Amino acid sequence: MTTKYEQISSDLFIKNRQKFTKELKPKSIAVFNSNDIYPVSADSTLPFNQHRDIFYLSGIDQEESILVIFPDSYEEKHREILFLRETNEHVAIWEGAKLDKEQAFEVSGIKTVYWLQDFHKVLYKLLTEADNIYININEHYRAERVVETREDRFIKTLKNDYPAHNYLRSNPILQRLRSIKEPEEIELIQTACDITEKGFRRILSFTKPGVWEYEIEAEFAHEFLRNRSKGFAYTPIIGSGYSSNVLHYIQNNQQCKDGDILLLDVGAEYANYSSDMTRTIPVNGKFNERQKEIYNAVLNCKNEAEKLLVAGNNWYDYHREMGKIYTSELLGLGLIDKADVQNENPEWPAYKKYMMHGTSHHMGLDTHDYGILSDKFVEGMVFTNEPGFYIPSENLGVRIEDDYVIQSSGAPINLMKNIPIEVEEIESLMNA
Repeated sequence: MTTKYEQISSDLFIKNRQKFTKELKPKSIAVFNSNDIYPVSADSTLPFNQHRDIFYLSGIDQEESILVIFPDSYEEKHREILFLRETNEHVAIWEGAKLDKEQAFEVSGIKTVYWLQDFHKVLYKLLTEADNIYININEHYRAERVVETREDRFIKTLKNDYPAHNYLRSNPILQRLRSIKEPEEIELIQTACDITEKGFRRILSFTKPGVWEYEIEAEFAHEFLRNRSKGFAYTPIIGSGYSSNVLHYIQNNQQCKDGDILLLDVGAEYANYSSDMTRTIPVNGKFNERQKEIYNAVLNCKNEAEKLLVAGNNWYDYHREMGKIYTSELLGLGLIDKADVQNENPEWPAYKKYMMHGTSHHMGLDTHDYGILSDKFVEGMVFTNEPGFYIPSENLGVRIEDDYVIQSSGAPINLMKNIPIEVEEIESLMNA
C-alpha cells in the first residue's frame, strides 16, 4: 500500500475516464500532469499534494506522474497511458517505494505504464496521429493563477514543440463531470465528514475558558490523523471572540475567553476528498441569550436553505432567494429596518452588512470544487450550506455549515446529519 487511506477500487477511475473520453473530439489526445513539489527554502519542501484532475481520472497519488488519454490511437495499448517515475532500491531506501507498473495498473485500471524517461519519445509518436491536443488549465471561478505549475510549464513546451496542432481545453469538460459525483465518491466524502464529526465531538469536551485556539486545532489534527486522514481539507479557521467575524481568520493564536463565542470552520480530508464543516460554540459551554438568539436565527436560515438545495434550482436563483431569507431574519432581529431595505443598493443589499459571503459552493475533491454556476442542480452534486451573521460590534460571529448531496427529487441528503448542531445538544456535550 502506497497511501495512508484504503485503496479505492479502480472501477471509479475507469468510469471517470470513460465519461471524459466521450466528450473529446475525434483524433484528440489529452495530457494531465501531477502537481509540483513546492520548495520552501534550502532543501525543504511542502508535502506533496496531488493535482485533483489526474487523481480523478487515474487514482494515481504520486509526484512526477503523467496521464495520456488518446481514444483514437491506432494501437489499442496507447489509448490510455501512465508515465511514472521509475522506482528502484535507492529510491525505496531514501523516499519509500514508488508505484511499480503492476501496482499502477491495480490503482488505475490502466494497462500501459511507461517510465517517465520515455514520455517525450512516446508523445512524439502519438502526436503524429492526433489533430487536437486537450491541455489542462485551471479555470475555476475562484482561482488566482499567480504560481507557474508543472502543467503550465508543460503547456509552454508543448506549444513550442508542436505549434501546428489544434489546442483545446480539458477544464470545461472536467468542470461538469467532477461536479456530479459517483456513489463511490459520495462514500469517500461521507468518510471525510465522519472523521470531522469525531474531531468536533472531541473538542466539545476539551474547549473551556483559557485554552488557546491552536490547542483546539491540535485536537482536531490528532483525531483526523488517527483516522487515516492526511489532515485538514483546508486551512482551519478557529476564531474566538472578535475573530469569529473574520471570514478567513487562520492565525488561530488567541486565548479563548469566558463568555466568548468560538467559530470553528474545520474539515478533514480523506483520500483527497474534502469535508467542510462550521460550528459555533460557547467557550464556557453555555450560550448567553444574545448568542442563542443569533445562533438560532442562523440555524433557521440554514434549514430554509436546505429546502432550496433541490434538483432544477441553480446557484444564482438559490442565492437570490437566500437574500430574501436573510433580510427577513435580520429584520426580525432588529439589525436592519425597513428603511434599510427600501434604500438598499441592489448590488449590495442591506442584509450583506451582516452576511457578506455566499451560502453554498460545490464540494468534492477540492473544498471549493469544480462546477459551472449557471448549470442546474442535478442528482449527485455536493454543496455546502453555510449561512452566517457577523456582528463585530458585539464580538459575535455565527456560522453553521453542513454538506449536502442533491437528490433526483425532494430534499437533499445531509452528510453531516450526525454532527451536533442544536443549542441544547452542544451545551449538553460540552458540560457532560
